Amino acid sequence: MKHSKLAIFMWSVAFIVLIGVGAATGYAVYLTDQVKETATESHQELDRGDKSEKRVEVVNPAKDHTSVLFVGIDDSEARSEDTSRSDALVLATFNDDDKSIKMLNIPRDSLTYIPEVGYEDKIAHAHAFGGIDVTVQTVERMLDVPVDYYVRMNFQSFVEIVDSIGGITYDVPFAITEQNSSDLAGAIELEEGQQTLNGEEALALARTRKYDSDLARGERQMEIIQQIFRETASTRGLNHFDDILASVSENMSTNLTFEEIITFKDYFLQEEGFTFEKMQLDGEGGFTDKGWYYQLAKEDIETTSEELKDHLGLRNPLASEDPSSTNSEPDDVEESM
Repeated sequence: MKHSKLAIFMWSVAFIVLIGVGAATGYAVYLTDQVKETATESHQELDRGDKSEKRVEVVNPAKDHTSVLFVGIDDSEARSEDTSRSDALVLATFNDDDKSIKMLNIPRDSLTYIPEVGYEDKIAHAHAFGGIDVTVQTVERMLDVPVDYYVRMNFQSFVEIVDSIGGITYDVPFAITEQNSSDLAGAIELEEGQQTLNGEEALALARTRKYDSDLARGERQMEIIQQIFRETASTRGLNHFDDILASVSENMSTNLTFEEIITFKDYFLQEEGFTFEKMQLDGEGGFTDKGWYYQLAKEDIETTSEELKDHLGLRNPLASEDPSSTNSEPDDVEESM
């Protein structure tokens, strides 16, 4: 079963937004306590500890530029959490100077070197080879940037949370017939046009692979992310925090502490609204003797790496031997809500 590359990621991101909005609006002491409990239950450190090998010092998201890898796992075939393939990979970088965010979609079928096994394979397989630790290590090696934090979640939470806020309003670009989360073929049918989507319908639209290109699908998924943000930041979303947090606590793990999560609120509560720049990795799909892969363009990887380094305020490749890395001005943000 092939789920959307970003469907699971959406609620990993929304988790940070919800916590930031809830804490900043003072919804209730109870809410803050519930959020803290959820974060504690979901906390899981990486084997490496607090610091990326590509950092000189441990970062503090309250004052430093930071990165978060959002990982959606495919646990639909009774796999354990640590042996499931990753089905969604998005690296987000946060620039503390201007509170801007860049989000890089990493195609799940990207052919890259996986240090744990010593050969090239689909990046989605890194999680099956060694869980979140190997996934983080592989992304860091491919892009030559630090992954400071991760958020890992399965797709079931996406369905539950979208349902808990009464669905999302979205302008469906084309009619689709798709399977549901239980793999029942043809269970989801959507007509073209603006409508309210429930969790199953939103997941089906986000994960469908039949109707457009990889890049177009990535654009559509990012649009769905933005709509989810709008809905969750509304009064309706705040009124369903209990249900949202219950689903998150059962389906998510992260090395972010409660105190660290709260520091991200300023990125989402600016006067102009939540903004981020969407990024994609260029390449070509094709068959090899090992099957179908997405071959990333080397020059685009290098360009993307430099752009992410600039956004993180790192002038040089992020080798731990280089203590002289300093901040530099990031690019303008393109997307806003």
